[in-house]
Amino acid sequence: MSNSVKEMRQLIVEIGALMYSRHLTDSAGGNLSVRMDDTILMTPRLAGSVYRWQLNYEQVLVLDLQGKKLEGNGESSREGMVHLELLKEYYPDGTAVVHGHARNALVFCAFNQTLPAVLATEDKFGDLIEVADHPAHSPELAEVIVAAMRGQEARIRKQAAAVLAPRHGVFVLAKNLEAGYDALERIDGNAYCVLMGKMMGWTA
Repeated sequence: MSNSVKEMRQLIVEIGALMYSRHLTDSAGGNLSVRMDDTILMTPRLAGSVYRWQLNYEQVLVLDLQGKKLEGNGESSREGMVHLELLKEYYPDGTAVVHGHARNALVFCAFNQTLPAVLATEDKFGDLIEVADHPAHSPELAEVIVAAMRGQEARIRKQAAAVLAPRHGVFVLAKNLEAGYDALERIDGNAYCVLMGKMMGWTA
């Protein structure tokens, strides 16, 4: 295993723990993945519910482009196919997928509502973050999320693009892992402002 792969696996561990501590994902799930040439690194199944996002780098899976495990202690999660398909379809523009159950954005997922941009920091992701039109955890989820990212290639190249999955969470496809994490935090902060605005009587 090269030092660069080991370092990226460690970075995935660190960002996963940060997401958990900042309520950008939870014990129910979430996933991180990065493509490095013909290899995909991905967090394992049960990262939240069993390990509470306190992973070590050896638990981060090393997969080939078909999803076959080459290294790592654990198995792929049920969302693994979404990550694989995104990283095959949009590579090299998109090299990382950040999927989280971000606390504020999850409200919009729960009620199948698009998320408007109300902060300047959100503008780069578009006026609205759309909701993918398909139930969570369905066999077609990967196909639906891949299709929902189409037309957002320029955003992916610049930083990231995002899609809300109904009753599920946020999928971010980014130019790199750091950009994906940054996008998820911005999106969730924007969602908080929308929710608080509605409590104050604001209407879109």
